[in-house]
Amino acid sequence: MSGSLHQAGVRFLRLLGRHAEPIMDAYLAGSVTDQALEPAVEERLVRDGILYRPEPGADLHLRRAVRALLEEALRDDRNRQIDANAGAALATFKTLAAHYKEARHQGDYAAADAYLGELREHVYAFGETLGHGIRVLWSRINNEFGYVGTLNAKIRENELAQSQVSELLAGLELISFEELAETAGDLRELRRLLVTSLQRTVSACSQELSVVQGRLLELLGRFRQIRGRTRLLKGWLLHMEQQPDYRVGNHAAQPQVPQLFNQAPAILAPAAVDVHNPSQEEVLLALVAQARSLQPAERLGQAPGEAGEFVLGAPEDFEVVANPIRAAVEAYFCRIIDGGERLSALEYRAQHELPWDAESWLYQVIGGYEGLPEEQKRHFELDPIGEPHPVYSGNFIVRDVRLWLA
Repeated sequence: MSGSLHQAGVRFLRLLGRHAEPIMDAYLAGSVTDQALEPAVEERLVRDGILYRPEPGADLHLRRAVRALLEEALRDDRNRQIDANAGAALATFKTLAAHYKEARHQGDYAAADAYLGELREHVYAFGETLGHGIRVLWSRINNEFGYVGTLNAKIRENELAQSQVSELLAGLELISFEELAETAGDLRELRRLLVTSLQRTVSACSQELSVVQGRLLELLGRFRQIRGRTRLLKGWLLHMEQQPDYRVGNHAAQPQVPQLFNQAPAILAPAAVDVHNPSQEEVLLALVAQARSLQPAERLGQAPGEAGEFVLGAPEDFEVVANPIRAAVEAYFCRIIDGGERLSALEYRAQHELPWDAESWLYQVIGGYEGLPEEQKRHFELDPIGEPHPVYSGNFIVRDVRLWLA
């Protein structure tokens, strides 16, 4: 079977190379006439599935598969075809995985290898299809849809590309890796294909599609801005054609300049009082005096009375009360210095039956260590004791701390 397929494929590729010129003419022009081909060549290309006639009397066109092959090989920017059918590919994956599991269960390892190879080819082809669609979108974005001539056509092409991106993302959301993991079971080959490889491909494509969608929105906004300015300019030209006697008025002489013309910054800064100018001191004092005279009399505060006699006496004695938990932490540090052993904070608390709860005691020990001067801190080592969080990675739960001399 594989030998006959190999020979048929070689014959097909040789046929493409032998008749490359009419095939490229059909690709560039969209069709080729009967007069451009010899009858034997035309019959051979139609029989081998390279050209076809869509209706009686019509010209010959390229088959979709051959056109897609040329579009991918030539990186043609005019290519708008994107396959977003992820549901059919997912159903094919599940079907081939079921065939593979059944063949292994029955002991038919040759059929199982054939099904596994076909499944591997479909998974890789699915990733290549997604990559091809993303490359097509990027080529259209980088070219700014230069294969169409008008701005409205560019906007329509942009909207088409956005709809294709939305379809691709919606198709990727259909893939449930939990179902694929259940389908693969404990078979290592299936899990590597349907879970590991496919998940890596889908994740990378989803991230790149998000970037593509952002670039498309940015490009659409620029297109619409250009279209708005173009419409304004065209409207102005049409107005000048209909009213040739129109003359622009002196808008700068008006007290209220329209916002359309008021784009330049002000030449003179807003007026402000210069309090550092000594020549204006008298004027400023007069203005301040006048402002104070306008204040109502009831708002003025009462005149302050005479100050009482101030007697300076001896200061009262007071005693600073030491914090007991801080003193306990200092005793814990002294215990480490004297003994030179590794002792956790909760063990020291249990030995001395300290009254504070474990959390407050640990916070105070950590704060006492962090509050030491650098020349003293380097003589100690504080090691947290705990375990990583079972759900949220990157979080470490501290159950106790151990202190020792460095």
